[in-house]
Amino acid sequence: MTSRALTFHQTVDHYREVMRASGLADVDTSQAEAAVESMRDWSGFGDLAELRRWFLDQRATNPMQVRKVPISECRDWYVDDATGYVHHRSGEFFVVEAVEVAMSSTREVGSGGWCQPILSQVGDDGGILGLARKRFEGVPHYLVQAKAEPGNYGVVALSPSVQATFSNLKRAHGGQLPTFAWFFYPEVPERCREIVRAWLSEDGGRLYNKRNLGIVVELPDDEPVELTADFRWVSKWQIRQLFAEDAWVNPHLFRLISLLPS
Repeated sequence: MTSRALTFHQTVDHYREVMRASGLADVDTSQAEAAVESMRDWSGFGDLAELRRWFLDQRATNPMQVRKVPISECRDWYVDDATGYVHHRSGEFFVVEAVEVAMSSTREVGSGGWCQPILSQVGDDGGILGLARKRFEGVPHYLVQAKAEPGNYGVVALSPSVQATFSNLKRAHGGQLPTFAWFFYPEVPERCREIVRAWLSEDGGRLYNKRNLGIVVELPDDEPVELTADFRWVSKWQIRQLFAEDAWVNPHLFRLISLLPS
């Protein structure tokens, strides 16, 4: 066992002893680990400076190009003549609809209300936000992705292990199942330990009735996980340090980390 891992376990034991001796709480090992994880960097896969370099390299080398086009030129999407709504030809993903809001006295526009376009997820329930955790020498690490999305600030953002709509998971786009989706969908494998499962609301100012299922699972220590260059094992401390960067961490990873015991 490396000195880093040994120090982690010793700190967890000491934390439990101090809490018990002070009379503040009788914490179990998992609670103590959760607190110790946030105290310093326990990563066995490079320090924070190396993580920053990796992320910036992922942004610099990602080949995705994004340009705005007219709706009429948006392949596989069409405007319904009867409603004016925008649909995908598969009937999946989302619909660009419109809502009229009334009795809005609690808002800045007053009671007069307003109208606006809004995105409605087909089936309402959006998808799965999954974060995989695995222990290396007993020290928890989290699997994140430098994920490119067309609307991301900077194109690439630090994201959970999996973020995919149910339309993506059903492969309505005709493509592949998202990498590592099998740890979360259609069910968490019995060999994995589910740490968190919670329905998470989305931005109601632009998304209608949308929610996502947030799941954090711990993989067995001997689970083989082959990573491509855009995935990386990181510590909780490292993720939290990157919260302060200029839009490096996407909101899904923010929320999953906040759901972990602290």
